[in-house]
Amino acid sequence: MNKNLRRLIDINAGVYLIVMCVFVAVTFCLGHFALADTQAGWIMEILAAVEAVAVMVLLVVYYFTTKKRQKLLETYIESVMYDAENARSHTLMNFPLPIAVFHLEDTRIVWANEEFFKVCGSKGKRFDARMSDFLDDFSGKWLSEGKTEFPTLLELNGRRYRVHGNVVRHDFDDQDATFLGITYWVDVTDYDDIRIEYEQSRPVAGILLIDNYEELTKNQPDKERNRIRDSIEEKLSAWANDCKGIVRRLDRDRYLVLLEKRNLASMKQDKFHVVEAIRSVESAAGIAVTVSIGFGEDAQDFSEALQFAEMAAELAVSRGGDQVVVKNRLSFEFYGGRGGEIEKRTKVKSRVMANTLQSLIEDSSRVFVMGHRYSDLDAIGAAVGVCCVARLSGIRYNIVVDENNTAAKPLIDRLKTVPEYRNVFISPQDAIIHADGRSLLVVVDTNRPEQVEDADLLDACNRVAVIDHHRVAATYIHNAALGFIEPYASSACELLTEIIQEIEDINSVLKCEAEALLSGIALDTKNFTIRTGERTFDAGAYLRRAGADTAEVKKLLQSDLEDTLAKYRVLQSAQIYRGVAIAMPDQVTGRIIAAKAADELLNISGVEASIVVAPAEGGGCIASARSIGEMNMQLIMEKLGGGGNRSAAAAQLKDVDAPTAREMILRAIDEYLS
Repeated sequence: MNKNLRRLIDINAGVYLIVMCVFVAVTFCLGHFALADTQAGWIMEILAAVEAVAVMVLLVVYYFTTKKRQKLLETYIESVMYDAENARSHTLMNFPLPIAVFHLEDTRIVWANEEFFKVCGSKGKRFDARMSDFLDDFSGKWLSEGKTEFPTLLELNGRRYRVHGNVVRHDFDDQDATFLGITYWVDVTDYDDIRIEYEQSRPVAGILLIDNYEELTKNQPDKERNRIRDSIEEKLSAWANDCKGIVRRLDRDRYLVLLEKRNLASMKQDKFHVVEAIRSVESAAGIAVTVSIGFGEDAQDFSEALQFAEMAAELAVSRGGDQVVVKNRLSFEFYGGRGGEIEKRTKVKSRVMANTLQSLIEDSSRVFVMGHRYSDLDAIGAAVGVCCVARLSGIRYNIVVDENNTAAKPLIDRLKTVPEYRNVFISPQDAIIHADGRSLLVVVDTNRPEQVEDADLLDACNRVAVIDHHRVAATYIHNAALGFIEPYASSACELLTEIIQEIEDINSVLKCEAEALLSGIALDTKNFTIRTGERTFDAGAYLRRAGADTAEVKKLLQSDLEDTLAKYRVLQSAQIYRGVAIAMPDQVTGRIIAAKAADELLNISGVEASIVVAPAEGGGCIASARSIGEMNMQLIMEKLGGGGNRSAAAAQLKDVDAPTAREMILRAIDEYLS
């Protein structure tokens, strides 16, 4: 109900007197003009005179009654807020703070001093007004809940006020008791300005890394190297001047950035255009410069801000580079990341990681390997690769898996026929029972603690290693003794194959182990068609030499008739939206079927990405996304609380029905493309 209509319904005595005055005027006009020189006219004029006298008497009575009630109310309020001695020397009308008394149910003002009306910009006293007339959405709910201070600052005419108050019982004139709110308004504008200035001027540190410095300067003369460096620093200097910050080179591919929080906020609004500006710099070979930037904000001092920036920059690089990550005290924020991953993996790094993993295994009493929930061929294959290293090191090993919820059941059944893997697969509960202080847990094919096969086992083990090819999310596994995370790799099996190459003889690898690793690579690369690089084919060739039979690997990738029919039922619901094929089946669909259907949709001409959204068992929906073009599916799925990598990602939408899930998907695509 709007304010004017509410006022018409809630009429006070003053309004009635005004209406009576109108009737007097109408009566007089009828007698004097319409019925002039008639007996009825004289009667009407006499009646108008009598009515006028009555109205005057009522006005006088109303005036003195109102003054008396106002005085009684003022005395009552003084008695509530002051003791007797204090009340003699103070009066609320002259109180230096604005004070207002109002009804809790409708915020109608009962009384207020002159300071309050002055603050509101009102000329004279307006006891017929409501608090909500001066402040939208103002209510007395906070007082009814027992609070003595308004939750936020209130702004009136450019000034900000901290409002304190309390509730009193209003029954001083023997009327039905009601509850009034008494509020005291303290002008804190100057202090709040100081607070805002303090917060906006807090230090923010940043670390800027050139992702592909080696590729830019490799085999280039000094003149070309200097040109590239000068072009980059010219862009950085212009950026620093715009954000009123400082940029200093720490190393050939590393820069320190210092600025204030207010300038970081403006950079967030323009989505860090400096990343695009620097990408315009190219080498003589046509390679564009890409950078990763990490910012640390909300820190206590410069030291902590720099520590946050280091963590953010490391996360930006591990997510593939060409993006900005902002870390505050509670979380991470991600910007950019649409470009392709920058390969940072080298033979040297693989050798270092292999030696570190071998040392950790040899120093352990037992090795447990665990992938993500609803494990697939890549997770189990990578786990087998870790077991291969542990087997040749003479350390006991187990693969932790829920055999009732896995897409790699054929591989697990085949491995159980091999003596070396007959009793290797155990449940998470058995793993917790057998774990001790020297046990090593190796997590493969995921880096997020909420996605592992069993979070309790992760918490129970003190020594953890992570080997993964997905981009690092904000909730990655912290404090791992080994972190080998390479988003450029095609699969976790590819990374394990490189590790085995560095520390084991090819003749030591079992045929079943080579086939398990090759099946994981074939699954994630769709038979070596997407996300493949030189290292991917090297790994495949090594496994083939180790005895892997491609025909047996093909059998591991086969689907039964029921799953195949379910997949094509999902495809029948597909529609294309802005180049993305979206399928939304009505029936409950498993994760495996959804993933295979998403892969199949990429075979449609003109489709660069695909998303399958289906109802999940137990409620909610699941989303499986794939890409073969420029679209980064991880960024889209992260908007829905999921993750993955550039070409394959997924999300679980809990307590979300299918129509809502569709709207969320379309909104995420629109935000990404815009």
